[in-house]
This record gives sequence, C-alpha cells and structure tokens, in this order.
Amino acid sequence: MDKARRILHSGLTGLALLALSACMAAPPPPSTKPQARPAGVAPPESAPERRSGPSQRSQALSRYYSAVQADLLAQGLLRTGGGGVDTPYTDTDLMRNFERIAFYDEYARNGGFRRGNDKPGGLRKWTGPVRMAVEFGANVPQEQRATDKAMVDRYAARLSRITGHPISAGSSNPNFHVLFMSEDDRDQAVSRVKQIVPNIGPNSLALFRNLPRSIHCLVVAFSDSNNDYRYSRAIAFIRSEHPELMRRSCVHEELAQGLGLANDSPKARPSIFNDDDEFALLTTHDEELLRLLYNPALTPGMTPDQARPIISSILLGGGPS
Repeated sequence: MDKARRILHSGLTGLALLALSACMAAPPPPSTKPQARPAGVAPPESAPERRSGPSQRSQALSRYYSAVQADLLAQGLLRTGGGGVDTPYTDTDLMRNFERIAFYDEYARNGGFRRGNDKPGGLRKWTGPVRMAVEFGANVPQEQRATDKAMVDRYAARLSRITGHPISAGSSNPNFHVLFMSEDDRDQAVSRVKQIVPNIGPNSLALFRNLPRSIHCLVVAFSDSNNDYRYSRAIAFIRSEHPELMRRSCVHEELAQGLGLANDSPKARPSIFNDDDEFALLTTHDEELLRLLYNPALTPGMTPDQARPIISSILLGGGPS
C-alpha cells in the first residue's frame, strides 16, 4: 500500500484538513470559506443510481485491493495487535512523534499532492462534541453495511474513551460524516459532499471526484468560522471495494486523523501514522498520541514551542491532565 497521508485544512475560515490513506496530509487554507447547510435544509435530489451489479471498474478495484491486502499480510504487515514486546517506545519517543504528527503536514495546503514546506503549524483539534454518522453509496453491498456501521460505532466509542472527548456515532445531526462508497457511487459521493459543505473549494471537491487507485481512503476536516485551528465538520471517504481488514484500517486511520493527527513519521512505531503499513489498526502508541492531543492543557493554535514544556510535564512529570 503506497501510504500517502494527507490532511487538508480548509474550513469555514479557510482551514481544511485532508487526510488520505495510501492517505496524504495537507494543511490550511483554501481561499473560499465553505459554509455548512442549515440543519434540516437539503436540496431536492433524485435517488442515486443503483446498478444491477458492480461495474467492471469496481470489480477490478476489488481484485486489486484484495491482492494488495494479501501481499501485505504475506509480508507480516497489517498487524492488528496494537504493538508488543518487539515494538517498545519511551516517553521521549512519544514527545518526538507527537510533535511531528500533530504539528506538521505532509502535503502543501490547497496544493494537491505537492509536498509541504516541512514547517510546523498550530495545533488542530475539535473542541465541541464529535457526532459521527455512517452513510452508504447505493451500490455498497447490503451484507457489508451492518458490518461497517457496527465497526464505526465501536471505534467512535473507543476514541471517546481514549480522548475523554465527547465522540459518538449514529447521530441524526452529524458533524463527522463517514461515507462508504464504491467506484460506481462516485457521482453520489460528490453530490453528497456538496450538500454537506455547499461552498467547498474546487481543489477539495476534486479529491472526491478524481480519487486515484493509489489513494485508499481520505478525510477532510473543516475549521470553525471563528478559529482556524478548531474543527467543526469532517468528511471521511472509505472505498467499499476494500476487503474487510483494509476497510477497518481506513476507518481507524481516517477517523483518528480527522481528530487532528495530520501527519505521519517513519520513526513512529508501533503506529498507523507511519508509511510502512506494519500496523493496520490503532496501536497503544497511537492511543497515547490521542490522549495528548485532547489533554485540555493543549489548546488549538498552540505552537510546538508553546506545547513542548506542557507535553514534557504531562509525560515525564505527571503534569496537567
């Protein structure tokens, strides 16, 4: 899996977060200011097209991703155990990895796949409740839907326990939309994204419209109208053609990245925030990163220099919690 992570920060004030798995990570702001549609207001829309069976392109993607998963498993990758005695890490490792993953972006803001400038930005996170909801494309198999919805429900509850932040699934008023879509649902996905964020910038929308095979999944998070570093809306896109483990891996990575862990690091281990595909699912190390991110002592917009002594106090001295 060519794991490019990308978080694009573009939001109501112009800051959006976009994370792509086989993802990518790009930062703030597009020139436009997407505004969410008022609650309960939706444009009239014809029902999405449901085919009698998957197209040849969708079938080819299913075969391709099944082969990718089989190859990675044969190499001993996509581990699901969360780490072990062969992957020790220290508080110093956590400090270094947190700074790299939470303050840097792999790809340039609003720049497609152009690499970032390797300069840190401000800390990004949600301050209000995160309300997740799962949606399926018309061509996602019915037998897959219950499995995927239950997966997101469980993971949202786990993320809430880890962070201590209110994160829930199944909301009727979601602000974090998890879209499971097939290649045959691409038009539906683009239409739905425009409904969720009517003024989304063309570069962000193009990612959903023209997602290449090498990008397995993505998340775009939008900033609050009053604070470029505080998220208030997100959209995750998961390809339904993935086999079950790769879909679960996408869910683990994109939903965690959509909370504010935008980058990856080759030094992060055991971690899903690493390009090596060794781990498929959130690890003990990654749980520590999320706990740090949602420690109330770390606030949106904080710089690495401001955060470093606080992180040191938390990890090494039992400081603020």
